[in-house]
Amino acid sequence: MSSLTLRNIFRSAIALTTLLLLFNGIKTAEAAAPPGSFQKVVIDNANPRRDLAGNILDAHDGCLKLFNGKYYLYGTRYGKADGWGKTNQYAVYSSPNLKDWTDEGVILKDLPPKPYYRPYVVYNENTHKYVLWYNDDEKMGVATADRPEGPFTEQSNDVPLKHRDTGDLGLFVDNDGTAYVTYSYGDGGDYKKTFPISKEPIPHNQIVVEQLTADYLGSTGRVTQPVAGNSEAPALFRRGDLYYLLFDNTCAICSAGTGVRVYIAQSPLGPFIYKGNINRAGPQSRDLPSPWTFPGSGRKDVIIKAQQTYVAVLPGPGGEQYLWMGDRWGSAPDGIMGHNFQYWGVLSFDPDGMIQQLRNHDDWTIEVPVY
Repeated sequence: MSSLTLRNIFRSAIALTTLLLLFNGIKTAEAAAPPGSFQKVVIDNANPRRDLAGNILDAHDGCLKLFNGKYYLYGTRYGKADGWGKTNQYAVYSSPNLKDWTDEGVILKDLPPKPYYRPYVVYNENTHKYVLWYNDDEKMGVATADRPEGPFTEQSNDVPLKHRDTGDLGLFVDNDGTAYVTYSYGDGGDYKKTFPISKEPIPHNQIVVEQLTADYLGSTGRVTQPVAGNSEAPALFRRGDLYYLLFDNTCAICSAGTGVRVYIAQSPLGPFIYKGNINRAGPQSRDLPSPWTFPGSGRKDVIIKAQQTYVAVLPGPGGEQYLWMGDRWGSAPDGIMGHNFQYWGVLSFDPDGMIQQLRNHDDWTIEVPVY
């Protein structure tokens, strides 16, 4: 065989190898998700959510956040307790897609025995800290961490706010980085004397919004007037130029569930205007005022038997999605507090900005980004 023939064979082999490499590269590129792509995930509300180890998620009355391309579900871990004791802990689960959950464990350790509820986490762009707010036995606690899964270090177990005897809370960070805490306060009083009440102000469990300092660890002292009383589980979020404050009557871990009163404002510090109740069945859902119930009893005419815990603002293929979350107290088939279900559903809006009535879906599909 001549040297010319050998050279031609060698060149042909190199060319074939190059083509194979290019072909494989194209196949690999096609298999990888292109930038800005989304995947469909089924949200199941009829069965308990489980982690990758097969255990039921035990994270209640908290929030769902998206940090660095990963979802984090923060909540109170109740275990087998009844929810009223001093063994509650704060836990977090992580997921790449809202379906496959990893138990990241307890995020705030070595706490003294107290009733703990309502953990909410936000990220501070200036301090580069993750900030946790929570209810510390009718006071507000705050802690910080370098990572979303913690560990968090307590900075204060009694944050000075405008009002004392605080209860449920929620955190919100506006587009300009300013943070706000919304909370209920003034639990107590002689309910037999204050009920029945036909109009505001109801003197207990009043809802306010208070602006936080730049580090999110304290209050600036700027606070709204009480929006309504006999209420808890507030959630504050923004859509476009409007601010939405959602809450309803007190529930006290009630199995009946509560409504979802909708207040809208053009500023996070109000004034907030009542627009209706989206978790009450029938045409009376937008009556003014929404009728009150006895403290802690919830409502009998709800669409979804759950108590609101958070509204998560998540990216979607058509823009932001608003995921309403509610705890279904007393729903666990085995009666274990930590196994109670949590309902998730996307909010829909009317052209005038009002939120449409909630719909009860056992399962539905959401599109989430592929990171």
